[in-house]
Amino acid sequence: MTYKEDPRAIRTQEMLKEALLTLLQEGHSLHQITIQKLTQRANLNRTTFYLHYQNINELKEHLTNDIFQVLTDKIENLTSTFDRNRQQHLLQLLDYLLEQRNHILALVQFEQIEKHLLLLMKDLIVVRRSNSKSIVRKVVVDPDVKTASIVGIIMWWLKDGLHLDSTYIAEQINLMYRS
Repeated sequence: MTYKEDPRAIRTQEMLKEALLTLLQEGHSLHQITIQKLTQRANLNRTTFYLHYQNINELKEHLTNDIFQVLTDKIENLTSTFDRNRQQHLLQLLDYLLEQRNHILALVQFEQIEKHLLLLMKDLIVVRRSNSKSIVRKVVVDPDVKTASIVGIIMWWLKDGLHLDSTYIAEQINLMYRS
């Protein structure tokens, strides 16, 4: 077992990621967060931090990559599904985004999350259109416009629309974007 696979190392890394997210959610910008603040929040010492990461930016990259990987997996599931499963996979994606809402909103300030979501959704739209067996429609919404509107709906929902549940949002997205 390598050091990176050691359960203690994984647990420590998770504690540092959670501490970073907590500080970001409290309104601290990344450059306001020091190693000392971060390790105090995680109840760890500075030496432990440096065993895992070179700096806070590296920790942030690992944290965003974790979220990117799950987002990528969930959106790739949507790419290969048929109409009857699309709603269920979209609902799973929305539920994941809702579960990770505070983390995603804290990381949105780095623009990586929203850009990654835009790229994934655009790929989904392009692949689904190319795999579509339906007759070519006379009017087709540009993939960039369609992507921006879907991501815009999702981001609005995460920020201000929580009075609506994920099932309702999935139904609305499906109604608006059948192609």
